[in-house]
Amino acid sequence: MLKKAMQVGLHSFSPSQFRRVEMVVDSMLLFQVIKVYNEDNTSRAVEVPSDITARDICQLFVLKNHCIDDHSWTLFEHISLLGIERTIEDHESVMEVLSGWGMDTDCRLYFRKYYAKYEFFRKPLDFFPDHMLSISSESNGVVDHSELIQTFLNSSTCPEIHGHLHAKEQSRKSWKKFYFVLRRSGLYFSNKGTSKEPRHLQFIADFSDSDVYTVFSAKKLHGAPTDYGFCVKSTKCSSARELKLLCADDEQTRTCWITAMRLLKVGSLITNCMGWNCIKTSFKNSLVAMDFSGQKSRVIENPSEALSVAVEEGLSWRRKSCHRLSSHGSPSTSQSSVSNIALHLAQSWFHGKLSRDEAQRLITQQGLIDGVFLLRDSLSNPKTFVLSLCHMQKIKHFQILPVDDEGELFYSLDDCHTRFSDLIQLVEFYQLNRGVLPFKLKHHCARITL
Repeated sequence: MLKKAMQVGLHSFSPSQFRRVEMVVDSMLLFQVIKVYNEDNTSRAVEVPSDITARDICQLFVLKNHCIDDHSWTLFEHISLLGIERTIEDHESVMEVLSGWGMDTDCRLYFRKYYAKYEFFRKPLDFFPDHMLSISSESNGVVDHSELIQTFLNSSTCPEIHGHLHAKEQSRKSWKKFYFVLRRSGLYFSNKGTSKEPRHLQFIADFSDSDVYTVFSAKKLHGAPTDYGFCVKSTKCSSARELKLLCADDEQTRTCWITAMRLLKVGSLITNCMGWNCIKTSFKNSLVAMDFSGQKSRVIENPSEALSVAVEEGLSWRRKSCHRLSSHGSPSTSQSSVSNIALHLAQSWFHGKLSRDEAQRLITQQGLIDGVFLLRDSLSNPKTFVLSLCHMQKIKHFQILPVDDEGELFYSLDDCHTRFSDLIQLVEFYQLNRGVLPFKLKHHCARITL
């Protein structure tokens, strides 16, 4: 019907035929097919409404995969040709993002966890170090740290981010270091040292029609001094030459600039979309000590009592674990090993034969915040395992050794001072206790099949 209408013209149709053509066209406009990828580059095509938002797509895949919706599932825009990527905000129209892609560029939508997505609401000082932050106007340079994020949304007390960055000169391969200043009006660099006088500040970009992206392999692709690259890209930009390429000296500095630019661009929309109280509530620690020994459960408020209950629970946990291993007789060491392996293989935090570089890439993708972790097989030392953990925006690796004690197999990462009958027990322990680790296990890297 639609093809015939295009050939002979709509004027030759009867009113009923015309209405049918309109319905077909409206249906084509209301729904479109998009392809979404996950970490292992497998993809799934889904038909979605043309007005769908990034949050809607995340919820769609969360429901299909029976995941817990903790606001960390994120849709990413990945442009391979330019080597850049950014988070698509929950409120953004996905079709508007797709409409900006060129026909000859390899652009993709990725769906994965990103724990740093709203972490700045909970720990703003981790994202905005004092030496890069100053408060202007009404606050006289003083701000309560608990209210720091709200100042980004207040036009009269907007924080100013400042510091040195490397910038790539337009149409050249060279990079130069300048003192940059980020204000609500845009991004500037000083052409005279660290002077912030208006006559010394040169405008670089604003964010009304631009987005900030992370740059991958900045050294290799763009000859940057470090790999902590990012860029400001206009919505109309289609080539690497048009990118405003920047480079920080470390991850914390890059994270600060990207987060500040994101907040200045869409901060109010984030809080309106999610709900300010909802965001703050979702980050509160809901774990409390409980006593279930009586007919009615109660919250344990005395810290000493809570500790003694925790110790007793730990001993009970160990007894149950030992009983589980011996419930089918007294297994040999080899049988116990097989049993232990089977226990952790199905866990979403276990990633099998993953290399060190792949582990670091996966954790980086899912957010460099304290407590993001995964477990993997050690490729250099067979029969052992490695815990990869993020702390202070750096990824550290801890070897987990098997211990054979009179025919029973245990696991330990602190030279046998603390031993566990399986990796599940080890992970659960370090989720509650820091032990020898720099931070408790908090967020596990998860992979799902779309």
